[in-house]
Amino acid sequence: MTKAVKKRVLYHLNFLKSIGYDYHEIIEISNKEVNSDSLPNDLKELKSLVENCYLCELSKSRKNALFGEGNPNATLMFISDEPSAIEDESKSHFAGKSGEQLTKMIENVLPLKKEDVYITSLVKCKSANGMNSSHFSSCSSYLFKEIELVNPKLIVTLGEKAYEYLCPDMDKYNQIRGQIIKYKNYSVLPTFSVSFLLRNPSFKREAFHDMLKIKSILESN
Repeated sequence: MTKAVKKRVLYHLNFLKSIGYDYHEIIEISNKEVNSDSLPNDLKELKSLVENCYLCELSKSRKNALFGEGNPNATLMFISDEPSAIEDESKSHFAGKSGEQLTKMIENVLPLKKEDVYITSLVKCKSANGMNSSHFSSCSSYLFKEIELVNPKLIVTLGEKAYEYLCPDMDKYNQIRGQIIKYKNYSVLPTFSVSFLLRNPSFKREAFHDMLKIKSILESN
């Protein structure tokens, strides 16, 4: 818009005000977290909100907003940090080698199929250079609403970032991995991220023991 056009617009607005028109107060749109009280109590409606969310800069780097998937009444919920490029492309948490590995971990050890669990992520959009705390602040209310609606018996966080962002005031990941903690009325077990296991297969034995612990919890009353 040129200066001349701006002057004409301002002149016209001032003229309208002089003859009695009034203007609404300025609406401030800020990059703050969603108000959880205003979120719907329905996963389908919540998914629709997420898919049309542009609260933070991650919306610029995504192809798809990736909402949680799986059994909405699952006893077991997996939480990763953010969607990968392949997941962003395919719009599925079970895509690529990581998805194949997670499916094997579930179906080879647990008394469940991948369709029986619920998997989601801290943030719903792929980042260009890695997610940070401001991205999670913008997106966290979506995640907490998902947890509330699914109401799982056990939450398994995949990787250090997923655990420490979800449970910021608890012990560090390296001290607590593989142990059950109570956080906000939920049982949480931190374990390795699938991408970490693919890069470091020597840790798969420890991950297997974590999965056995998960199995025993699910099978207990």
